[in-house]
Amino acid sequence: MENNLILKGIMPALVSPVNDDHTVREDVTRKLVDWQLSRGCTGFYLCGSTGEGVIMQPEARKRLAEIVVEQTAGRGKVIVHVGAIDLKTTVELAQHAEKIGADVVSSVPPLYYNYSFEEKFNYYKAIGDNCGLPILMYAAPMAGPPMSVEQIDRMMDIPTMIGLKWTNPDMYTLQQIKTLRGGNITVINGPDEMLSCGLIMGADGGIGSTYNCMPGTVVSLFNAFQAGNIPEVQRIQVKMNAFIKLMIKHGVIPSCKATLEYLGFDVGECTAPMKHLSAEEKAVLISELKEIGFDEYE
Repeated sequence: MENNLILKGIMPALVSPVNDDHTVREDVTRKLVDWQLSRGCTGFYLCGSTGEGVIMQPEARKRLAEIVVEQTAGRGKVIVHVGAIDLKTTVELAQHAEKIGADVVSSVPPLYYNYSFEEKFNYYKAIGDNCGLPILMYAAPMAGPPMSVEQIDRMMDIPTMIGLKWTNPDMYTLQQIKTLRGGNITVINGPDEMLSCGLIMGADGGIGSTYNCMPGTVVSLFNAFQAGNIPEVQRIQVKMNAFIKLMIKHGVIPSCKATLEYLGFDVGECTAPMKHLSAEEKAVLISELKEIGFDEYE
């Protein structure tokens, strides 16, 4: 275990290319991984919110992780989200991720019930007790109110905990979190539309849904930030946000999948009951993509 592991760079929250019977589309998954790596991405976040992990069958989640780890072949970090409605499945998925050679496991806090902080702590501790991989918390809004800075600091007492993905527009709190443990904590920006803000406030990188469709553009923002070119960072963020606005308008995950189809990656539809865009809706989306010059995005 890398006790001082700090994840950095741009990591798409990978969509899950699946068939109607929930089996994984292996060929397009491999093609998508290679394309995103070629654009400068430093890793992948699998089976999270964008990847529809919590509504996928465990065997499909495992197969997707196997394919991505194999195709990445050490060219980037593979973070496998293992959160599930029951702890037994979470642990099983975490142990599988370790077995196949993933780099990190991640999870939302335990779902559905109004769990206390101690119960949440014990959930993450159980992951750490049963899996040797580093753990990245996922502070997702659909998993309940965010933990306080003090609670996140306590979570870092778990030996394999390295930090969190902060999917929250509160940049002040992100900055406070990054000061914990003398800065020896991974803090990854979640809101795609605020990547520049997150980086300025101390985030080590970004994990995002829309990065699937414009990986080179997002990487160019990160590189501009690393070079200290803040006007360029702002310019690229505005460009990104024009695309993000369309994704929000049409439904982020369905429209990301439709955009990938337009780009030549037939990743399939979302898992029911999530919306499937009709042919007419896809045509409208493509027309709007052309209006913002999306064909020139990287």
